[in-house]
Amino acid sequence: MSKEVILTGIRSNEEPTLGNYLGAFVPMVQLQQRYAGRYQLNMFVPDLHSFTTPIDHTTLYENTLTNLKYFIAAGLDITDEHTFLYRQSFIPAHSELTWILDCFTGFGEMSRMTQFKDKSGLSEARSRKEEILNAPDELWDEEDTNFAYYGLEKYRSIFNRPVSVGLFNYPVLMAADILLYNARWVPVGEDQFQHLEITRDIALRMNRKFGELFTIPEPTAKQTAFIQRDTGLRIRSLTNPEKKMSKSSTDQKSKINLADTPAQARKKIMAATTDSLGVINFDWQRQPGITNLLQLLAILTNRPQAEVNAEWVGQTQYGPLKRAVAEAVATFLTDFQTRLADISDETLLATLERSERAMNEVASITLLRVQKAVGLRSTS
Repeated sequence: MSKEVILTGIRSNEEPTLGNYLGAFVPMVQLQQRYAGRYQLNMFVPDLHSFTTPIDHTTLYENTLTNLKYFIAAGLDITDEHTFLYRQSFIPAHSELTWILDCFTGFGEMSRMTQFKDKSGLSEARSRKEEILNAPDELWDEEDTNFAYYGLEKYRSIFNRPVSVGLFNYPVLMAADILLYNARWVPVGEDQFQHLEITRDIALRMNRKFGELFTIPEPTAKQTAFIQRDTGLRIRSLTNPEKKMSKSSTDQKSKINLADTPAQARKKIMAATTDSLGVINFDWQRQPGITNLLQLLAILTNRPQAEVNAEWVGQTQYGPLKRAVAEAVATFLTDFQTRLADISDETLLATLERSERAMNEVASITLLRVQKAVGLRSTS
């Protein structure tokens, strides 16, 4: 395996949305097609990441297989000898390398990670500082000498927000996911740029201390240029178009799930939040809801955005546009779900067995190199 590696993954504990399909699945299929034969493509489900937030553990295994099938249904060629699909937990080296990297990563680095602040509630705790500080004294276990710590503890007591050590630590696991396979190219969304940069920091630190242990992933600017992807493509929420369509949202009306029936999808599109301006324009600032619908229509009908805009911009009724988008989404789901149903468990499991055997070999070589460098194995 001497080819440069492109690596990407998607968590398995939540149902992917149309936004995930257009923003992650399709670009990866396009990458495979664009770089066929020239790069190795690693696509995995980071199932261990699922434990960082509360999940239904009884469905995790099946959800993992289903998410991998989504990639195949999106057009991924699993017969390609340079493409590997695998599950993170089936490669034990991920966990051991994470622990080693943990011991060379600072607490301060982790505490600055944006996603930890958001998911733990620290960002909200800071924004609601007065409310928290004025809460009953019995909620406090310590003096308020450090709001970043004790304020968060009080926030948890008030708002019942559980936070695990795994959530705090998982950027290091993400670094291990990348570094084990010598990946230079890691297609991620803008919300993951910080994780890619800390992976680079960890790798550079280890290389300075122990020699050339790891391949350094390229910086985010080069990643974006390599992927040739419009970083502005972000499918918006149907109920709050200021935000992206998120698979983790509890508001089912805000998203089109890939498992939604065409009828469910039509209903969600027809109820999508727009505005009261009364005229259709492609304007993300003033009309994000309408613009989101125009974007969806162009993508799903495989037409240039300018062509779709020429047809609809200036019209004064939103209903016909919603019906057109609803029909396009329903047609997409019907076709996609038909392809999905044709993928057998046997085919997928055979692909996983081949890939996981190969990835275990690669990961073991990297881990042994690190073990020798840090003194866990003999260098002779």
